[in-house]
Amino acid sequence: MNKPIISFPHLGNYSIPISFFLRHVSNLKVQTAPKITKKTIELGSKYSPDFVCLPFKYNLGNFIEALEEGATIIAQAGGGCRYGSYGEVQEEILKDLGYNFTFLSLMENGRINILTIYKSLKKINSKLSFLKYIYYLCLTMLMINSMDKLENYIRLNIGFEEKKDSFSNLEKKMLKDFSHAKGFINLTIKYYKYKKLFKKIPIKKSEDCLKIGIIGELYTSMEQFSSYFIEKSLAKYNIEVKRFTDLTYLLIKKRFKKKKMLRKMQKYVTYDLGADGLDNVYRADYLIKNKYDGIIHIKPFGCTPEVGAIPIIDKVCKDNKMPIIYFSFDVQTSDEGIKTRLEALVDMLKRRREIK
Repeated sequence: MNKPIISFPHLGNYSIPISFFLRHVSNLKVQTAPKITKKTIELGSKYSPDFVCLPFKYNLGNFIEALEEGATIIAQAGGGCRYGSYGEVQEEILKDLGYNFTFLSLMENGRINILTIYKSLKKINSKLSFLKYIYYLCLTMLMINSMDKLENYIRLNIGFEEKKDSFSNLEKKMLKDFSHAKGFINLTIKYYKYKKLFKKIPIKKSEDCLKIGIIGELYTSMEQFSSYFIEKSLAKYNIEVKRFTDLTYLLIKKRFKKKKMLRKMQKYVTYDLGADGLDNVYRADYLIKNKYDGIIHIKPFGCTPEVGAIPIIDKVCKDNKMPIIYFSFDVQTSDEGIKTRLEALVDMLKRRREIK
């Protein structure tokens, strides 16, 4: 009998730590999440409800690709908005298409719970001890946090590298090296090694360079394919990019900041807006106070929390004369349209800087 194969949806570079975690706790063959391509979104869109949000379609396309490649167990985790109830719908769609598999939800009532994840994993690996589970969960979180800190440094500096692809090439080596971590000490050594190497990359960065903050829905923020690699496009214009949403923030920091954000933004917001809605109102205010040149708000078409947040974000920016541009991504979005709008934004910000 063939050993079961477990897979999961792709989410940027986070496929590295997710694969690492599942490999050590499931005792199964882990099939790395297929990288997202146009074929992924075509498959997902074909079998999804028309007006469902874009992350649903990307994930469904990922599931189909994984099943076609031999996966027998699909793991899914997502919540914070209506996505928390999408797993059951995706499971029914896939079974209606004739796929035979086990659907493993790592969520409980739309939220990630440590005990729920452990119970779910015990279903596929009865020998998994709670101690081993906690060990690899903590080690994986350290890996995610290390990645996030280094990738934040990359975003701030990649637009100013003297030699093209210096940051990207080193980042690939870092991710491969992290995937073979042997423990906490080994991973920490790797982190400081790459931190030093990234800082050695020659850059030409002036103190008054243009700075743009990216805010918006969490999936399009972390999965660069879904936002048409907007961060890389900005880097080509020698721009410092600030992006807030990453897994470290979502899994650890977010829960401790909600009260502070509501208190700081009480002039504009009375209640939590769901998902990252409140966060993005607060982030717009942060970028204004820290004298950024402009803001880009990104979201998938049909994202309800962000639709609710946009008028408030718009008012915050108008009150403080902060330029902001909104991108809503769907299946019909074109590369050329995005490039044209980004060029116009950069030209406007440069002229605005000259006038000042």
